[in-house]
Amino acid sequence: MGKDKNGKKSDDHPDQDRLGKSDYADALEPLEVELDRLARWVAHHGKRVLVIFEGRDTAGKGGAISAVSDCLNPRQCRVVALAKPTEVERTQWYFQRYTAHLPAAGEIVLFDRSWYNRAGVEKVMGYCSEDEVQRFLKQVPVFEQQLVDDGILLFKYWLTVDQAEQEERFAERRSDPLKRWKLSPIDLKARLKYREYGAARDAMLDATHTKSAPWTLVDFNDQRRGRLTLIRHLLDQLPDCDVPEQRIEFEPLPGPPARESFTGPLKPIPSF
Repeated sequence: MGKDKNGKKSDDHPDQDRLGKSDYADALEPLEVELDRLARWVAHHGKRVLVIFEGRDTAGKGGAISAVSDCLNPRQCRVVALAKPTEVERTQWYFQRYTAHLPAAGEIVLFDRSWYNRAGVEKVMGYCSEDEVQRFLKQVPVFEQQLVDDGILLFKYWLTVDQAEQEERFAERRSDPLKRWKLSPIDLKARLKYREYGAARDAMLDATHTKSAPWTLVDFNDQRRGRLTLIRHLLDQLPDCDVPEQRIEFEPLPGPPARESFTGPLKPIPSF
């Protein structure tokens, strides 16, 4: 898929303009203010918020998570991105290693992939049996219902991306040394299984899109637009988050500002 000099997508999305960095930053700023209000509301009322980010490789999960978390206190907003299960974890109840990362009172937890690995990459790449997949699809609505019944505010987002756009992003990762770490051997195999992943996704959505824990699909062919859309939707699902801010007063310094100085042999290294 190509782009013209104005950043407009050709062929597949001729009517949608790419959102520029400046326009994106302008649109993101007021949302960040609302996210800050949300975080204060969560802390003030002791709420527990869990947001699941799922989607194909290159969809933009990491960027979306950063857009949500960058303006929040990392002690309150945690990002969970688990590595593949250990040998011991493979013998545990499937959901066991995820439950340890669920939010406590006042916390926001963002899952960069989640237990839905079983219905996606594990199924398509043959890392689990079909019986295990079917057991998962039966168990996960019950598991999520228990989370919701216990008071967790659960939000599930699937980030959509067309194959042509995905290929373009794979190529960018291959050519950019700062992004090459995002390409794993599994990614290289997965790019040839676009339709298989789509079929697995459809089966997953059909089995796990419930009234108490629904899925929301967000178009991430334009990642900046996708981030704004997702954040706006997340904020709209929660009540008015206006919690009065604590007024902070600074006492005047007792004298002129001091320069940082060192009496020992250690000194700061030379600046650029």
